Order: sequence, then C-alpha cells, then structure tokens
Amino acid sequence: MAEINEKKRNNRKQKRKQQDGEADKEGRNGNNREATKRSVETQAKSNPYKKIKKVFPYGNYRHYYGYRIGRDAEREEDPRIRVLKKEWFEGKDCLDIGCNSGIITIQIAKKYNCGSILGIDIDSGLVQEAIWHLRKFVKTESAEKKNTNGSNVKVVQDVNGSEECATKSSNEGSSNNPNHNSSGERNLSDIVSFREENFVWSQLPDKQYDTVLCLSVTKWIHLNWGDDGLITAFSKIWRLLRPGGVFVLEPQPWNSYEKNRKVSETTASNYHDIKYRPDSFREILLDKIGFRKVEDLTSELSGTKAGFDRPILAYYK
Repeated sequence: MAEINEKKRNNRKQKRKQQDGEADKEGRNGNNREATKRSVETQAKSNPYKKIKKVFPYGNYRHYYGYRIGRDAEREEDPRIRVLKKEWFEGKDCLDIGCNSGIITIQIAKKYNCGSILGIDIDSGLVQEAIWHLRKFVKTESAEKKNTNGSNVKVVQDVNGSEECATKSSNEGSSNNPNHNSSGERNLSDIVSFREENFVWSQLPDKQYDTVLCLSVTKWIHLNWGDDGLITAFSKIWRLLRPGGVFVLEPQPWNSYEKNRKVSETTASNYHDIKYRPDSFREILLDKIGFRKVEDLTSELSGTKAGFDRPILAYYK
C-alpha cells in the first residue's frame, strides 16, 4: 500500500514539473511573439519612407499627369492637345470620360474655347481634385488678366511735350465679330464642370455633345466590365454624340492589359474572357457601332513620354 502511495506522489510531482515546463515554454513563446512585434515596429521606424503599394483598379491614379507630363503638369501643355483640332471644341459642348484630376479637360477648355466641357470620373476623390485644379486655374487666369490690363497702359507724349496715359481695351476689335467668344471674356468656371460618374452604368442624359474624349480609359472599362462593358460604353458614346460629332479615342495596347490584369480579382477574371482586343476596336466602332470614318492623328503626335506613345484616333459620326 505504501508503495502505491509513493508511486502516486511521484506521478503528481512529475505532472507538476511537466505543467511548469509547459508554462515556461508558453512564456518564452509569448516573449518571442512580443519580441517579433517589437522587431517589426523597430524596422518600420527605421524605414519610415517605405511605402505600401497602393492599388488603383480603375486606373484612378493620383498624380497621373505628374509622371505622364512632368512635375509642372498644370503649366506644361499635354502633348495630346496639340493634335486635336480647334473646330472640334470652339463653341462646342464636350464630354471628357475618365477625366482623372481634370488638367487636360481644363487645358482644352482654355486653349480651344469650348462652349462647355464636362469631365466625369468614377473616383470621387479625383473629381474633388479636379474642382480644386479648376479653382486654381481660374485664380491664375484672373491674375493674368489684371497683369495684362496693367501692361496695356501706354505713355503718350503730345506735341507740347506733356505726357498722357492712354489705355488699350482688351476687347478691341471684338465688337466687329458678333460670334467672337474667347476664354478671356468668360470665366473658366462657367465653361468647365466635373462630376463623379460610372459611365458604363450611368443613365443617358438628355443632353448631347459635339465632341467626346476617352483618353487612356478603355483598358479600365474593359478589365472591370469585360467585352459587354466596352460595347456598352461605345454604344452610349454614339448615342450621346450629335450628328457630325467626333469621338476622340486613345486606347491602351494589349500589353498594358497584361501588366494591370491582377489589380483585382475582377480584372484578373475578365482579362481571361476578353475577346475584343484593342486592335479590333476600329472594326467594332465602324462596322458595329456605326461611325462613318476614322482619322489617325498619331503621326502628328510628338513629345510624349516612353510608355505613353499610344495612338489617338478621331471617329466621326
């Protein structure tokens, strides 16, 4: 009996040692996790400039024009504007699909004196940025007008040697042309507007346009909504254009699709199902959608950065 009791006591002691050992092990593991956590935090602090890569599934890049045009994107003219024709915009109602931060939309309005131009984008943050850019352009334009008016003051000397101040009107000559309408006579905020909108799924407005721009946007429509989404967008553009209207298209090449196909599960899935590649857009737009002719403006395009030397095509309704 005594032997059995001794055996039980030894078993209890062994069990306690085992529990104590497991507790020590758990404590060490906890310390290791804490140490790992501290190590990660230390590494983060030691490398504060390391950025987490952001994903832009709709091509809604921040600072897009900064790396497409240059650091001074607001002042430097986008090379694509140079191949556009004044008659497509002057006094006309225009639509810019996928306007991003609105810089090229504003530059077109300023240079070609649009009757109106609406920029739409799926990203509300970019729309707000576009509105901010518009305010900045308006402020700069106002300051430039003041400086111009000030520099128009001339000193005139009469026959008696005395001096007089004469001003030259900034509107001189405009009264001879009742149709004259320059951006100097209208505030840019009266011409340009921006709105958040998913063009593929939005309702068609009652308003029609003379010119519709879709610059480096088709890839993102295609990857996110597939062939059906692309055809829907092309069909809506056709219906939005007035007879004789112009659709200005800058499609991205297929290798660009390959680079961006994994930005989301949707884009990865749609990429494998795409049948209409960019080299078939011309046939789709002319034979299926109904545009009567196309003009290739690419040969006149110069000054674009590597990676952005994409075709620019004008389709006429």
